[in-house]
Amino acid sequence: MNEINYTKVSEFVFLGLSKSKEIQHFFLAFSVVLYVAIVLGNTLVVFTLALDPHLHSPMYFLLGNLSFIDLCFSTLTVPKMISDLSSGHNTISFHGCVFQIFVIHVLGASEMVLLVVMAWDRYVAICKPLHYLTIMNPRICILLLSGAWIIAFLHSVIQLGFVVHLRFCGPNEIDSFYCDLPRFIKLACMDNYRMEFMVAANSGIISIGTFFLLIISYIVILLTVRKHSSGDLSKALSTLSAHISVVVLFFGPCIFVYMWPFPTVPVDKFLAILDFMITPILNPAIYTLRNKDMKVAMRKLSVQLLHFRKMS
Repeated sequence: MNEINYTKVSEFVFLGLSKSKEIQHFFLAFSVVLYVAIVLGNTLVVFTLALDPHLHSPMYFLLGNLSFIDLCFSTLTVPKMISDLSSGHNTISFHGCVFQIFVIHVLGASEMVLLVVMAWDRYVAICKPLHYLTIMNPRICILLLSGAWIIAFLHSVIQLGFVVHLRFCGPNEIDSFYCDLPRFIKLACMDNYRMEFMVAANSGIISIGTFFLLIISYIVILLTVRKHSSGDLSKALSTLSAHISVVVLFFGPCIFVYMWPFPTVPVDKFLAILDFMITPILNPAIYTLRNKDMKVAMRKLSVQLLHFRKMS
């Protein structure tokens, strides 16, 4: 009888960021400008690192992958939001929503693990400088990066396995501009308390675990530097400051959204904007504006492009 009365939801409706037309127009312009900046900034970083042989080192290899993940992370949600704001057609298919959730968790978890790998890279560079190139050789870098993607894929598969067989019979409105797992589960036609707990536990293990690994790595680096030379402590802090800024910007919203027991819609939407639009443009800005080698390489690339354009 339950099977007969069951009506499958085929699509979901995004309620977006606001019902106000004026605010929607503001967010449309805001998101277009930021997305163009995200694409240009992260693409410039990736091409600069790929084309300049002086930047073919482990640290820049990992930075290039971080920019690539940020670009994909933003592209997964922001163009859809721009399309919804401009057309007013705020729907997504059921399978499209599931796909979006899956890829978000793959990219998010891979970035978390990658940040841990980058912290390890900084530890070796600061605390074992004479053995840096031996420890962080190209083979190890590829293995670490592959490990990050494998862990992220397994995390997302496990996460999706909890919810892929849930039944949805209405309502089908998601009070956001993208499909996120907590709101997706709340729409299921069943008692979802245990499901929410399992999802929070799964996300919590990887987010809290990697966050504490990063904090421990920073403490170890600073204690090691202080033990050997107190004069180098300020230099180590300067080197780590960019990394710490990225970690705080990325992990803060993730931990709040998935671990905070009393979510509020306005805060969730603000944190989503921070994750998908602000952090992806701040990452290349933080790493490039504080890095002399990157700034020199970008100037050289700009000069070469201008010269090529004049020749053509």
